[in-house]
Amino acid sequence: MKYVDEYRDPAQAAKLIKEITRLADKLAEQRGRAVYVMEVCGGHTHSIFRYGIENMLPPSVELIHGPGCPVCVLPIGRVDDCVAIAEHENAIMTTFGDAMRVPGSKRSLLQAKSLGADVRMVYSPLDTLKIARSNPDKEVVFFGLGFETTMPSTALTVLKAEAAGIGNFSLFCNHITIIPTIKAVLDSEGFQVDGFLGPGHVSMVIGTRPYDFIAEHYRRPVVIAGFEPLDILQSLWMVLKQLDAQDARIENQYSRVVPEDGNPAALQAINRVFELRPFFEWRGLGSIDHSGVQLTARYASYDAERKFAVPAVAIAEPKSCQCGEVLKGVIKPWQCKVYGKACTPQTPMGALMVSSEGACAAYYQYGGGPRQIVNEQIVDDQPVGEQPIGEQAA
Repeated sequence: MKYVDEYRDPAQAAKLIKEITRLADKLAEQRGRAVYVMEVCGGHTHSIFRYGIENMLPPSVELIHGPGCPVCVLPIGRVDDCVAIAEHENAIMTTFGDAMRVPGSKRSLLQAKSLGADVRMVYSPLDTLKIARSNPDKEVVFFGLGFETTMPSTALTVLKAEAAGIGNFSLFCNHITIIPTIKAVLDSEGFQVDGFLGPGHVSMVIGTRPYDFIAEHYRRPVVIAGFEPLDILQSLWMVLKQLDAQDARIENQYSRVVPEDGNPAALQAINRVFELRPFFEWRGLGSIDHSGVQLTARYASYDAERKFAVPAVAIAEPKSCQCGEVLKGVIKPWQCKVYGKACTPQTPMGALMVSSEGACAAYYQYGGGPRQIVNEQIVDDQPVGEQPIGEQAA
């Protein structure tokens, strides 16, 4: 395939749906329940709803929306720390657009900006270096977050700052790693998923080998998936084929982008600049060992947490917000008590409604709701460290 339209061919989609239905029905009859497949990446969740994929699937297969949205898992305390830095009289805070609206315990970065803090949206961390050069009397801080997908650009920005001798630049680092996250979800009490659609963009950096433990130790198949409709449908079919054969392997459907060994240059930059934290707090998931990164001792002078005093206090989630249950696949977004009521994209209570990759935002934007079978058609009831990063051992 060469062109986007080929990845959206209705005839090919119909063939895949037919095969998915045949396999899922067979497996569901054997299990006495639907087959549960988790798409780890928030980008997949949005593609699934954008193209109506969930409503094409039979009731015998259920998609579970995983924790692969970095903005969504940012804990309230870290947002408060970022706001505290932004409100420093000598600071300029830069970040990506989604992060500006994530609510803290008192306010978001966007609200801090409305009250006078100098908070600027950037499209690349390298934009922060331009701002630092233009404002030599200010401390310019980049609010860095994301999985291994965005780590390389942040690492290269730190390296460029070092090479250019830019001393008024620093990083408030909230980058996280995918492998400990998946392991924490697998080890969650009551967790029940039969297979995974692996994250395409993260895997473009780390490759496919780091997922081996999922197949070897947990006996779950993983298929690294692309983001077009046929990518997702083919990947789901590949997972079901493995389950039908009682197999558990790592397969790479997204081979046009994802190499088996990842991107060596990106991994080299990451491991030069970052090291694993002993633990990191996740919204809805708690503390996960070796799941976040920090700057190495060599680049400590670029660490905003060393330059600025921050509260560093863990803040409990609002009791009415059920982001944690959604992140672990325990409930669907529409089952949350405040979804579409107190929590909307205009007035988000949780990060899952803020981020463009959040499951709640996807459901809200594309009208997701409980699937029902009516006259054999699916319809919606719409609601109102020590190890190299990317190679962590299981």
